[in-house]
Amino acid sequence: MKYRLIFIGFGLVGQGLTEILINKRHWLKEKYNFECEIVAVSAKSKGAVADEKGLSAEKLLELVHQGKSLEEYPDGVKGLSPLQTIEQLEADILIEVTYTNIKTGEPATTYCRRALEKGMHVVTTNKGPAALFYRDLKKLADAKNVIFGIEGTVMSGTPVINTGLFSLAGCTIRKVRGILNGTTNYILTEMEQGKPYEEVLKKAQELGYAEADPAADVEGWDALAKIVILANVIMGQPLKTTDVVREGITKISLEDIEKARRENSRWKLIGEVSAENGKVKAKVGPEKLDLSDPLSSVMGTTNAITFDTDLMGSVTIVGAGAGRIETGFSLLTDILAIHRKFAG
Repeated sequence: MKYRLIFIGFGLVGQGLTEILINKRHWLKEKYNFECEIVAVSAKSKGAVADEKGLSAEKLLELVHQGKSLEEYPDGVKGLSPLQTIEQLEADILIEVTYTNIKTGEPATTYCRRALEKGMHVVTTNKGPAALFYRDLKKLADAKNVIFGIEGTVMSGTPVINTGLFSLAGCTIRKVRGILNGTTNYILTEMEQGKPYEEVLKKAQELGYAEADPAADVEGWDALAKIVILANVIMGQPLKTTDVVREGITKISLEDIEKARRENSRWKLIGEVSAENGKVKAKVGPEKLDLSDPLSSVMGTTNAITFDTDLMGSVTIVGAGAGRIETGFSLLTDILAIHRKFAG
């Protein structure tokens, strides 16, 4: 079966998925009988091109790698906005990979909602729609008999949501806690080497781990969004962003790091949500973990999450929390889930 794809946004994640679809094209056809073609891309900083006959994935990547606008593509309709693209093109799957706005979820939520209303499946790595409007968007997707896929919103390609929904099906998940932000984990790891916070943050920005404005990471907003997603999707709890107690890592000093070392402990930014006797509690903040805690050994940009369950006890998953190919892979897992359900 062949699927028609629309990309809204075409940054590193969208490009990562496109590379995967090129490199695994024949393998996906042979193993899953899966084929796809890109019919449109609309990206704020890279231009827009659409062609219902299909676009060359290789040519799209060539243009962006050369620093050129997608509107230099030799054929097709140019300059359509994201909403015009969704309205005017017929496609099976919308791949929404624009920037995250955790305060309003826009404009990504509008893109997702309009595509679902048209009967398109939607896959996204954007935490805004997933954290703020998951229940509404999931209800709309169900009504339209399509899928709203969000695997990549929590730990990149590491299968957190699929594990909670499917591999642990039948378990009551009482608590979820983990290291959900690679930037802060990198900073705390480097500070253990005696490097001051400001120096490490600057290095993280140079490496592309942290944005020029690092508040989303270091103040805990990114981890907060992920905790809200996990509460709603995995635990079925109607948690809102305003329900989460939040603190970042900016107050942790080298003295704090050294004191923890002497106590056989280690500082980590931990996101946690628990449900007991009908009460839901959620928080994000720095915690001093004993070295016996499996989360304490997770270093660098790696993420990890522990599910506390009634039947399996504690189940910890460790894996990539970011990365161009890794996050692109998360979109592929959602796309293949659509294929398995609807290919007949």
